[in-house]
Amino acid sequence: MLLSRERTDFYLKDLETPAGKVVSLTIAGLVLLSSGIFVLETYNIPETLHLYLQLLDKFIVVIFTIEYGLRLWSAENKVKYLFSFYSIIDLMAILPFLFGIADISFIRLLRWFRILRLLRFIDRKYLLGVSTEDGSIFARILFTLFAIIFVYSGLIYQVEHPVNPDVFATFLDAFYFSIVTMTTVGFGDVTPISEFGRFLTVLMILTGIALIPWQVGDLIRRLVKTANQVETICLGCGLVFHDIDAQFCKRCGRKLKPEQGL
Repeated sequence: MLLSRERTDFYLKDLETPAGKVVSLTIAGLVLLSSGIFVLETYNIPETLHLYLQLLDKFIVVIFTIEYGLRLWSAENKVKYLFSFYSIIDLMAILPFLFGIADISFIRLLRWFRILRLLRFIDRKYLLGVSTEDGSIFARILFTLFAIIFVYSGLIYQVEHPVNPDVFATFLDAFYFSIVTMTTVGFGDVTPISEFGRFLTVLMILTGIALIPWQVGDLIRRLVKTANQVETICLGCGLVFHDIDAQFCKRCGRKLKPEQGL
C-alpha cells in the first residue's frame, strides 16, 4: 500500500513512533558515516578501500537524494520548504552527486555541509538520549560548535591541500588549524597560502569572535535560569522544573500542589 503525502511527511518528521525513530536514526547514522568517509579519504589508504568507500558514499547520497525528493513531494507548501534552512542544507549535501557528471571542482566543497544535516535532530532530546531541557541545550551548543568547525576544516582542507599538501596533509591538520584560528590563538605553525584559503581564515576568525561568546553566553543564561527553579512535577503535562514561587504550570496552566509550588 502506497503511503500518502501526509503519512510520508509524518514519518519523515516524527520522533515518537518506532517507524519515525527508525527513519530519523537511520538518516542521522548515514550523515555520520558519510562524514567519516570524507575524513578517511584525506588519509593515505589502500586503493581497494578507497574504491569501497566511494561506492558506499554514492549509495548514501542516493538515499539522501531520495529522502530530499520525498520531503519535497510531501511538503504542504513546496516553495516554503525549498527556501527553508534545512532544505538548503539538504540540497547542498546532494549537489556534488547531482553535478558529478560535470567537471565542476568547486562543487566538492559543498559535501562538507552534510554534517549540518544533523542540526535537524539536535532539538530532539529523544535522539540525544538527554532527559532534561538544559542537557538538550548544552548538547545543541556543543554540536553547533563542532559542526561549524568540521565544515570549516573540510573547506580549508579542500582548498589548501591541492596547493599546500605538506602543511594541510590530512583532515586532522585542517581541524587543528580551524580550532586554533577560531579560538584566535594563532600559533602560526599552519598557514594557508591561497587567496580563498586566507578568505576562509578571515571568516573563521570572525565566526569564532561572534559565535563562541554568544553560545557560551546562552549556556550561562540557561544555567542561571535553572538555578532559580525547583523540581516541581506537573501532574498534567509532566513538566519537571518550575519557578520557585510558581503556583501554575507554565506549560499547560494546571495548578500545582501547594507543597510543590512554594
